[in-house]
Amino acid sequence: MKLGFDIGSTTIKCILFNDEKEIIYKNYRRHYSKINEALYEELQAISNQVENILDSKMEVAISGSAGMGYAEVIQLPFVQEVYATKVAVNEYLNEADVVIELGGEDAKILFLSDGLEVRMNGSCAGGTGAFIDQMATLLNSTPDEMNILAKDHSKIYSIASRCGVFAKSDIQPLLNQGAQKNDISASIFYAMVNQTIAGLAQGRELKGNIVYLGGPLTFLSELRNTFDKVLKCKGNCPKNALYFVALGTALMASEPILFQEMFERVKNYVASFNYISTRPLFQSEQEYEEFANRHNQSTVKTIENKNYSGNVYLGIDAGSTTVKMTVLDEEENILLSSYQSNEGSPVGIVKNFLEQFYVEYPHATIKSSAVTGYGEEMLRNALSLDFGIVETIAHFKAAKKFNPQVDFIIDIGGQDIKCFKVLNGVIDDIFLNEACSSGCGSFLQSFAEVLGYSIEDFAKIGLFAKNPVDLGSRCTVFMNSSIKQAQKEGATVDNISAGLSMSVVKNALYKVIRITSAKELGKNIVVQGGTFYNDAVLRAFELEIDGHVVRPNIAGLMGAYGAALYAKQNQKEISTILTLEQLNDFTHEVQSINCQGCNNHCALTVNTFGEGRKYIGGNRCEKPITNLTQSDQDNMYEYKRNLLQEYRMKKVEHKKGVVGIPLVLNMYELLPFWTSFFNTLGIQCEVTDFSTHRMYLKGQHTIPSDTACYPAKLVHGHIEELLTKEIDAIFYPCMTYNIDESLGDNHYNCPVVAYYPEVIQANVSEIKNISFIYDYIGIHRPKDFAKKMTKILGNTFKGIQLKDVTKAVEAGFKENNIYFDKIHCKAKQIIENAEKKNQPVIVLAGRPYHIDPEINHGIDKLILSCGAAIITEDSISHLSKKVSTTVLNQWTYHSRLYAAADVVTHQKNLNLIQLVSFGCGVDAITADEVRLLLNKGNKIYTQIKIDEITNLGAVKIRLRSLFAALKDGDKNDRSTN
Repeated sequence: MKLGFDIGSTTIKCILFNDEKEIIYKNYRRHYSKINEALYEELQAISNQVENILDSKMEVAISGSAGMGYAEVIQLPFVQEVYATKVAVNEYLNEADVVIELGGEDAKILFLSDGLEVRMNGSCAGGTGAFIDQMATLLNSTPDEMNILAKDHSKIYSIASRCGVFAKSDIQPLLNQGAQKNDISASIFYAMVNQTIAGLAQGRELKGNIVYLGGPLTFLSELRNTFDKVLKCKGNCPKNALYFVALGTALMASEPILFQEMFERVKNYVASFNYISTRPLFQSEQEYEEFANRHNQSTVKTIENKNYSGNVYLGIDAGSTTVKMTVLDEEENILLSSYQSNEGSPVGIVKNFLEQFYVEYPHATIKSSAVTGYGEEMLRNALSLDFGIVETIAHFKAAKKFNPQVDFIIDIGGQDIKCFKVLNGVIDDIFLNEACSSGCGSFLQSFAEVLGYSIEDFAKIGLFAKNPVDLGSRCTVFMNSSIKQAQKEGATVDNISAGLSMSVVKNALYKVIRITSAKELGKNIVVQGGTFYNDAVLRAFELEIDGHVVRPNIAGLMGAYGAALYAKQNQKEISTILTLEQLNDFTHEVQSINCQGCNNHCALTVNTFGEGRKYIGGNRCEKPITNLTQSDQDNMYEYKRNLLQEYRMKKVEHKKGVVGIPLVLNMYELLPFWTSFFNTLGIQCEVTDFSTHRMYLKGQHTIPSDTACYPAKLVHGHIEELLTKEIDAIFYPCMTYNIDESLGDNHYNCPVVAYYPEVIQANVSEIKNISFIYDYIGIHRPKDFAKKMTKILGNTFKGIQLKDVTKAVEAGFKENNIYFDKIHCKAKQIIENAEKKNQPVIVLAGRPYHIDPEINHGIDKLILSCGAAIITEDSISHLSKKVSTTVLNQWTYHSRLYAAADVVTHQKNLNLIQLVSFGCGVDAITADEVRLLLNKGNKIYTQIKIDEITNLGAVKIRLRSLFAALKDGDKNDRSTN
């Protein structure tokens, strides 16, 4: 007999052949990271089902991502899983060209034609079974139920699939906006397919006979159908698709062993203990009791008095994963509260809570109500609540109730970290996690579920762990591999639990707040959020900062409590909240449409609640709600877009040829130069329009790296667009240097901007069918530049003379200067108009390509809707001289950022928001440097990270937090240096 085990990241698959290669036993089970116990149970099952097997000899081998180290310890042969898959495919499917295999946390693509090539995921589990499990939990369903829901979808949303952390940040606002679970389920499957194609195929086309293997593709028909639609083919999911690694492993097994002996080896397996550990959270029970007694001092009374007669105040915090509600009496005690999962339907949960209150407290009157959090706008519209406030203000009000001298607040929720520095009673600085929740409650919950525990039990077992695993501060996707390694080295679940609690704290302090010393936090610290109910996390926080903090007994309710306090302090004569009778007649209908009001064509979710009340989610501007178009007079982004459209549309009367120019990366700001240059030569420019998501998908199959920033990925779509045009050449040169603006130590372009044409040449196969001009040029050297361009263009266009090129270069530089003069004048005008109207001005700083609506996702429109004017970093950077920095200031775009930050510190009504792209390594440097410059000028630093995902729920909270802090600062006459 032959026995093969595939020990994967989450499951064990087993195949047993008889001597004629017939399968006489197969099984598939989850191991919950308890590999040895699961394997022992599997061997017991085999011995129970196969007669007289204990004394039988068989050939055994082990494969799988979690099997290598284990196989070595129990002295059984190991087979590399890719090779095992190939052996099984050759045995059962000899005409396969491509194998797509998705497992629990592993994903791979095998290209079998033209030689074997393998593409595998690294440490990221995005697009795998674990990802689906997390999404199913978020939707309060199972993967099978998601599959059924997806069959009846009507639209697809953009959802990240890099890991569950990012996807939750995209899905939760959709749920809060009323999006249908059918559509979200289908969107999740589309996200997985795009992740596989972009992240694993990496530019190599998936074609021919395609085979689907692994659990997700076996069990989920809609996932297979989605692959078929995107790949425009019909893939094959064969019999035993779950077991192909195990099949190949069994076929390759060659070393015989008695089943009984193998049984004993597994039974007697002892893990070695050699991982790096840290100090225990608590050295003794007494130490824990002292800790618990200290934190039990910060309390708000909860009074159960169903006969209460008088005014009450309702506060609601509709967070990313939970809904919290409190009802306060006149003395600000809690009469009724609730803390529960939003289950994708916050409206229904709050409605039920209100009905419960009305019935249980018939003599009380809700005098005022307020709501905060992701679901704020929907709930306010649905239930006619009196106030909606931004989360930062709600949490600040609650913290002051427990410590009036509070100077630092940290709130760790399910997916969000919010930290506020308080100076002179005003929120002075705000820190929020961008899209990663590695320091949040969901981070712990995900691991608890993987290890088979509830979050409450998982937290408790870590309190007295003797040797907590030192996991450092890493994101979720990398932490998976660290935990697996620790388990192989003998770490028990209690030590992993304690280590993860410490990791949550380190991520919050060093990845989000980025402190270098605990002294930076202040002396009076209040901690909030449901994650701090976890005593292990709280203890880890105090140990890490070497100090004591205040944790209220309502830590998880602080947002709702603060909202209730706000409602009490700002009460109206009569509350507008729905009565019990109105709730009995309450209706909620949801419709998905695409707005046709402007070129954004936002995917809208229209919620209708009856009596004319509506909430429209997914919009980037207020037009769907107000039916009014926002004025772009004070929007530099729109002004620049209009200028570029004028350059795009310029025509040449007697054209000598047509050159295609992709509107990408550095071409946004160089378009005035290049269109004038080519038009002067008599060459018509065919310039691609601003980017769209459709354009991104069109070029996705040629993207070689998923870690590139979204603006770089979009280049592929623009090139594909140009390949469909009637043009003589595509012009997209490599440019190491930018024009010298004398603001830095040098004037480089970043490597991606400088050399991405090389990526296009290497990965877009169709580019060889056209003249692709991607030579290295130096626009910063006009004399050499003219000579070189004459030679380069002469290879494609006839009759190109040096004198004509020299004239064209002069025209290009002239137009470039005119373009920047216009921008400088417009910025001056916007600032002057804003001063007259006492309006804040935001420097929306980033790169030239951030003006593209597909890249910035309408963030400029959101800022306008907050009542601010918008200018750009390059519109004011000329007002500063070279700025002194702590880093080498050698990149043109960075030099502008630093110069703009310097200008902001010297003008009271200017504030800066920095846009950065996921995948941009150098922005880790610019962010710290810009923060330092703004802090020196007593200005708040705000950063927004953007990529291909369009959900702006977290962005809106960040913007409103900034404007609320600025407003409070003005009230207290906060001066600037």
